[in-house]
Amino acid sequence: MIYLLASILCSVSVSVLLKLARKNKIDVAQAVAVNYIVAVALTAWVLKPDLSNPKAFLPTWWLFGALGVLLPSVFVIMGKAVDAAGIVKSDAAQRLSLILPIISAFVIFGEALTEGRLIGIALAFVALFCLLWKADGGKKSGGLGTQITLLAGVWAGYGIIDILFKQLAKSGTAFSGNLLVAFSLAGILMFGYLFSQSTKWTKEGIIGGIVLGGLNFANIVTYITAHQMMKDNPTLVFAGMNIGVIVLGTLVGAMAFKEKISSINAAGISVAVCAIACLFYWPQIRGLVGM
Repeated sequence: MIYLLASILCSVSVSVLLKLARKNKIDVAQAVAVNYIVAVALTAWVLKPDLSNPKAFLPTWWLFGALGVLLPSVFVIMGKAVDAAGIVKSDAAQRLSLILPIISAFVIFGEALTEGRLIGIALAFVALFCLLWKADGGKKSGGLGTQITLLAGVWAGYGIIDILFKQLAKSGTAFSGNLLVAFSLAGILMFGYLFSQSTKWTKEGIIGGIVLGGLNFANIVTYITAHQMMKDNPTLVFAGMNIGVIVLGTLVGAMAFKEKISSINAAGISVAVCAIACLFYWPQIRGLVGM
């Protein structure tokens, strides 16, 4: 639970940094590229992966290969989705990708669908709808077909990445080596993309990338560790992470950036707390109400 809370805190911190990026003249694409250099360095320094036997990575080549391609690709797709469909719809698509890893928890990872988890999942989706509700609906600048394609890419991309991180967690101590290779591949692809765009580098983008890299590394490592600590309950990690990020993000947005919280958003926070309670503490709740 501590690792999950730490991952939620790091994830929201990343969002805060990205929100402050434009005000501080930080080029987000540059920051993301530099972030992978920092992530590679921290992975090598902190996790100390064993690279003495390269052949050991062959059985999981598809895993770090998929992550290496998806991590930077989904970032580019997300940026285009925000331009075409607006922040509100893009954020909704990202968070509602929760459905894919939850389905995988039962279909792929063999988790049992208990009464408490079923109720918690249902409440989680109600909370997501309420928390992502915006009266203005966001701005639109792209065609309907383009919006649908990009939003589907965001939805599928983030959902698949969540599933791959769970699979990475199952690799045990070898996950550090897989993570290092995935970060390296993602960095190569992201730098390749920027060089193809003839990007002019700025010190703000580089400094922002260093900060982003530290937060992103901590976020991913604590998230994978949470999966390892709760290996028999992936739904708790999937749902707890998504709901926790949205609740904390909503509160930070209201208090730090003076973003308005509607009555529906407030209701969503309450429902989210109930969802988490059902996912983590259903036996105790069931006992209290005498069910």
